[in-house]
Amino acid sequence: MSLKLIKLTRKYEKQLGEMIDEWRLDQERSHTDRSPWAIFRNDYHDFDSYLEHLECREPTEDRVPDSVFFLLDEERDRLLGAVNIRHYLNDALLREGGHIGDGIRPTERRKGYATEMIRLALEECRKLGIDRVLMTCDRDNIGSARSIVKNGGVLENEFVNAKGVTEQRYWITLP
Repeated sequence: MSLKLIKLTRKYEKQLGEMIDEWRLDQERSHTDRSPWAIFRNDYHDFDSYLEHLECREPTEDRVPDSVFFLLDEERDRLLGAVNIRHYLNDALLREGGHIGDGIRPTERRKGYATEMIRLALEECRKLGIDRVLMTCDRDNIGSARSIVKNGGVLENEFVNAKGVTEQRYWITLP
């Protein structure tokens, strides 16, 4: 299996649509959150606009610059998931969200892809000069917590977010 993080290009327009449609159908059935939110923020049907607004390049009051990558299984030419890397933390991200938001499409979960995607995302963090990475997940998302811990995550604390959900905050120190 050959996995790598890629930047989205027109070459992957069809694969993106298939992945997002799958995710949305699953979300309607199971009422789970979609993560990373960055890939769901805009309508992929207008692909040029989607690409243009996928990443935040200039900070705003609410957002910091970020990079969005997609996990590609090169052998199957299939997008498996996505990761959103925030280049630094504002107060809101320090409390909830962290440096990395990630997700694996529903049909590819529980196969170890999240662990590998986080490992690859940490390499991108290192390139950005981030040496201490914060990741958060819902306490009941055991798979996400395992993927974070397998990549060196150390639980700092738990808190109840604005929606009443208990979240965990993990720090990963990069060598």
